[in-house]
Amino acid sequence: MIARARAAPGKNCYTEFRRDSPTQGLGVLDCLKVRVLPWGVRMSAKSEIRKSDITALASRVNKKAYDKYLRRLRMVKLRGFSNREVTFDFPVTALVGPNGSGKTTILGAAALIHRKVLPRQFFAKSGKYDDSMKNWRVEYEILDKREQSSATISRTASYLKAKWNRDAVERDVLTFGVSRTLPASERKELSKFIGGSFEGFSEEQLTEPVIEAVESILGKDAGSYLRVSARSGDLSIFASLPSGDGAGYSEFHFGAGEASVIRIVSQIESSADNALILIEEIENGLHPVATRRLVEYLIKVAKRKSCQVIFTTHSNDALFPLPNEAVWVAYRGEVKQGKLDVASLRALTGQINARLVVFTEDRFGEMVADVTLRAYCQKHGIDRSGIEVHKLGGAAPARDHTRFHNSSPARRFFAIALLDGDKRAESGFAPQKLNLPDEAVSDENSPSSDDLLFIPGEDSPEAYIMDRILEGFDSIPNLLGKLAISLHLDTFMQERVREVVTQRALTNHDRHNIFAQIGEDLDFLSEDLVQRAFITTWSYAYPDDVDLIWDPAGDLLRLKE
Repeated sequence: MIARARAAPGKNCYTEFRRDSPTQGLGVLDCLKVRVLPWGVRMSAKSEIRKSDITALASRVNKKAYDKYLRRLRMVKLRGFSNREVTFDFPVTALVGPNGSGKTTILGAAALIHRKVLPRQFFAKSGKYDDSMKNWRVEYEILDKREQSSATISRTASYLKAKWNRDAVERDVLTFGVSRTLPASERKELSKFIGGSFEGFSEEQLTEPVIEAVESILGKDAGSYLRVSARSGDLSIFASLPSGDGAGYSEFHFGAGEASVIRIVSQIESSADNALILIEEIENGLHPVATRRLVEYLIKVAKRKSCQVIFTTHSNDALFPLPNEAVWVAYRGEVKQGKLDVASLRALTGQINARLVVFTEDRFGEMVADVTLRAYCQKHGIDRSGIEVHKLGGAAPARDHTRFHNSSPARRFFAIALLDGDKRAESGFAPQKLNLPDEAVSDENSPSSDDLLFIPGEDSPEAYIMDRILEGFDSIPNLLGKLAISLHLDTFMQERVREVVTQRALTNHDRHNIFAQIGEDLDFLSEDLVQRAFITTWSYAYPDDVDLIWDPAGDLLRLKE
């Protein structure tokens, strides 16, 4: 069993300890120091951004408390989009979608209304080969306290005949394209920095804010970095001074991600407040941990410098620190607000071989769907293969993406959503019937299926499952033993499991956290392990609950490809 403790303040590392037994207490004499881990290697997967900061930033947007801010844009006609609107409800916005879905189009639309951005940077016209640009039009709602002290102002950018017409506004805009991750050796403009006798015209050390940010993102010392400028022009490269026994080296020997992070951070820290920052494919060249840290840094910048950030990504790690309203998904000429797993996006766009896709609100719902679906199919003799389960970011996105997918004439399979039980009573969540083909297996003349299914209970699924397990401790034979085994504990630990679960049920104030707390009490078992153990034990102890979930979609589950 491994545990990690944070090092002393100022030390960017964790100290790892190992114990001999999963049931052993973590006392001083029981611990053996194994190694020091980099700051990026964490035991928990929680963001370092406080929920209070997320709430405050979203509230500030809602109150329009910015000097300059792009509040919304409507693509009346722009490439593959027609009358589609994107709102920026959080100062850091992620654009997600498959290649060719329009992420960069939205990014370019956001840039287009600003005077310092040339339209051809995102929407270049190549003579007669780009006739499709005719009548392109984007409408904007913008906060600009210099022009109007309170309400938003409206602006338009349109391409009528041969050029763009813009009611452009003044704002600092930083743009970081995918070319930023090109190795320095492949950038022709940097050839003047190559040569055995080259010496920079000037050397400038990174500022403290840049050093601190780069270190937190990359997890390495950044105090030795320099910016080296050429004799003429604005070109520069980065270099690292010799340290200890290590030799110095220039950007020609940097990793592409390393140079990209230093460049992004340096420009942001030197920018004016209220700037608009646009980044294409934020994860390019970066480790997943560094990607997450970079987004967390951008959220902090949004708070500290009142900046607005919009980036495109294919990375789940980039989405992790963001709230649900900060993510927009683009595909098939449509835009939908809400966080979703990138694997879910493959399902939505038909890039998977499946006969049915189940969307859930979150990771816990995804686990409930997977475990109960297996139990249901096993009980009723249904082939489980070809049914995929994916989490989205909330009930509304799960419902909306499901219905949008099913309404598409290009779909190759159906989708349904499994939602928490408390959504059953909310407005807008009444199930709709799917029209299944006649060859679907059914005892009825007209086979059908609900598009929305619900986990039993009127509260959170965690609360419902916990209550059912507690009920079964004394009424269902061997339930406690099965739970202990599912937790990967020996059978003699049954009473310890009962004690911990019963105590936590009394002291816990938020059922969403109860399985993590139970894991801590049982010698630091992982939250995922505890969640799956409880779900599995519940689903096989209460088969009627499982039927209650899946019976409304029984015909669809039996439907062959």
